[in-house]
Amino acid sequence: MSKNKLLEFYEELDESSNDETESLPKRLSQKRESKKQVADARLFVRAQEISREFKFTYKAARFEEAWLLDSLVEIAQHQWISDVLRKVKGGKEASVYLCKSGTAVDASLVAVKVYRPRSLRNLKNDQQYRVGRVDLDADGNALVKSGDVHAIQKRTNYGEGLRHQSWIAYEFRTLETLYDVGVDVPKPYAMEKNSILMGYVGDLESAAPALVSISLNPDEAQRLYERVVYNIDLMLKHNCIHGDLSAYNILYWNGDITLIDFPQVVLPESNPSSWNIFLRDVTRTCQYFSVQGVNCDGRKLAADLWTSHGHKIVKELDPKYLDAELPEDRQVWEKQK
Repeated sequence: MSKNKLLEFYEELDESSNDETESLPKRLSQKRESKKQVADARLFVRAQEISREFKFTYKAARFEEAWLLDSLVEIAQHQWISDVLRKVKGGKEASVYLCKSGTAVDASLVAVKVYRPRSLRNLKNDQQYRVGRVDLDADGNALVKSGDVHAIQKRTNYGEGLRHQSWIAYEFRTLETLYDVGVDVPKPYAMEKNSILMGYVGDLESAAPALVSISLNPDEAQRLYERVVYNIDLMLKHNCIHGDLSAYNILYWNGDITLIDFPQVVLPESNPSSWNIFLRDVTRTCQYFSVQGVNCDGRKLAADLWTSHGHKIVKELDPKYLDAELPEDRQVWEKQK
């Protein structure tokens, strides 16, 4: 079953009537006969068992509730959260929930980012960011077993599951590294299965909005621009390119900014597309601040930051046309560095 059809099925589950005697369309009945639907049925059974011990305030739709219970049960058992209060942000890749913390966390409110099931994500679109990265396991350690590496290379179902977990682990490990060196990111607390527990930005009534939705006065715009540049520079110093940075992935709260969403982090020295991705991050961010009245040149800023850390700007051949897995392309990249 395609991802789009599976998404439609889940929406039908969430929007269906509580009357179980109502007949389902033939198309939906056929979907339920697939192996995927059998797995989903098991998820619902497991969720019913978990719900006896872990109940939350947030009124989730039927499938979402099962997915949340299965995703968050370990986090709740570790006393990291005691309640799920509401959904803060929904997305195709993951959703973020505001939670009341448990006794093991040093904050009253926390956020949990829960990734959607692997079957709903197109992992092929992630490849440009993964180049040069070592795949990580559920504990954030490098995958070294030959069987695991082979499964990833062959893109088996098991291998795709490993790639999905690695994508999540990279976000958590990146947050740990950047938080420790002073980058303005949420404090990372824990990673369990497909969920990341982190600091919450906002208050009980509302979450911090994305910077793109905020109009700044000239003085504040200049100050925040300088702070964002400081963050970009500090990330680059620690071998990290955000990969999807823009005013959409920067939160604004009480005059401060917080950078979010790091699964696609790029390694400058090992990804042939790193310069172009970095240039895109900087120019997108400068576009927002230019509208806010800040005098900034994204391309010049990117070049200055990039070269200040000893990186070379690739001009001979656009890296997007190179495949890091091919020896001949790798040679071209090495010569251009």
